[in-house]
Amino acid sequence: MQHTLNEELALSLKGRDFLALADYAPEEVRYLIDLAIDIKKKHKAGEVYQPLKGKTLGMVFEKSSTRTRVSFEVGIYQLGGQGLFLSRNDLQIGRGEPIWDTGQVLSRYLDGIMIRTFAHKIVIDLARSSTVPVINGLTDAAHPCQALCDYQTVLEHKGRLEGLKIAYIGDGNNMTHSLLMGAAKLGMNMSVASPEGYEADPDIVAQTKAVAAGTGSQIHVCRDPREAIEGADIVYSDVWASMGFEAEQKEREIAFANYQVNEELTKYAKSDYLFMHCLPAHRGEEVSEGVIDGKHSIIYDQAENRLHAQKAIMAAIM
Repeated sequence: MQHTLNEELALSLKGRDFLALADYAPEEVRYLIDLAIDIKKKHKAGEVYQPLKGKTLGMVFEKSSTRTRVSFEVGIYQLGGQGLFLSRNDLQIGRGEPIWDTGQVLSRYLDGIMIRTFAHKIVIDLARSSTVPVINGLTDAAHPCQALCDYQTVLEHKGRLEGLKIAYIGDGNNMTHSLLMGAAKLGMNMSVASPEGYEADPDIVAQTKAVAAGTGSQIHVCRDPREAIEGADIVYSDVWASMGFEAEQKEREIAFANYQVNEELTKYAKSDYLFMHCLPAHRGEEVSEGVIDGKHSIIYDQAENRLHAQKAIMAAIM
C-alpha cells in the first residue's frame, strides 16, 4: 500500500508553500500521503517524532474552525513545536494593515504560517510576502489540507488510489476543486454532479483535465447525480451553503433538492462504496442520516487524518 519515502523528494519540499495541490507534482502529493501514514503509525505506536522541535507556527484565522484549529495546534505540538492562534482581531490586518506588511513581519518571528481565510488571493499575497512556508488552511477556492487527508483515508481503507472512482454530489466549491486536482494527480477517476449555477470553476476543471491527461485519470462533470455516482468507489458530499454563503441557504435548498446523498442514490454506487464528508454536516440536507451514520461512512477517519496529513505537510516544508 505504501510507497518508499523518497529522500530526494523530501529535500525538494523543504521551504515550499502549500497553497494548492496544483502546485505539487503527482509524486510529491503521493509522498505527502505516504509521509502522513508513516507519521500516523509512529504516533499510534507511541514513538516520539519531533522534527520541528523549537519551531513555531503562526495560525491566522479569518474563518471559524473546529478541525483546522485543533489539528494544526495539536499537530505542531506533537512535532515538537508550538502554535500561535491569531484571529483577525488579534492582528493589524483587522484594522487594515496590508497583507504584505503582515507577511514580512510574521516571517521575522515564525518558522511557518497557516492561514484560513476567504479570498484565495490573500493566501497567494501572504506567501509572496513571507520568507517562511505558508500553508493554506482553507480559502474560497481551495481546501488542499482536507483533500490530502481524504485521499490518505481512501488509501488506508482501499489499499490503493489508482483507478478508483470518486463521485462528488453537490456544490462546486473549494472542496470540489481540491478533490478534483487531487484525483487527477493521483490517477483516480472523478465525477462531479452539481445543479446549474453551482458548478465548479471552469478554469480549475480545465486545469484538472489537463493534469488528468498525463496521469490517465478520467474527469467528468455533469448535472445528474445518478450519472455521477454510477459505479463509484467513494461517494462524497459537502454542505450546500459553505461559510460566507449562509444568506443563500433557502434558495440553495431549492436548487439542491435533488442532490441529497441518500439510500436510494447510493444504490448506484459500488456495494462496498465509502461515504465521505469534510464536516460539519447537515443531516437531512445534503446527506441522509442513514448514509452518514451508516456502515459505509468513514467521516471520523477523515477528521482524524487531518492531524496526520497536516503533520506531514509541516514536517516536510518547515
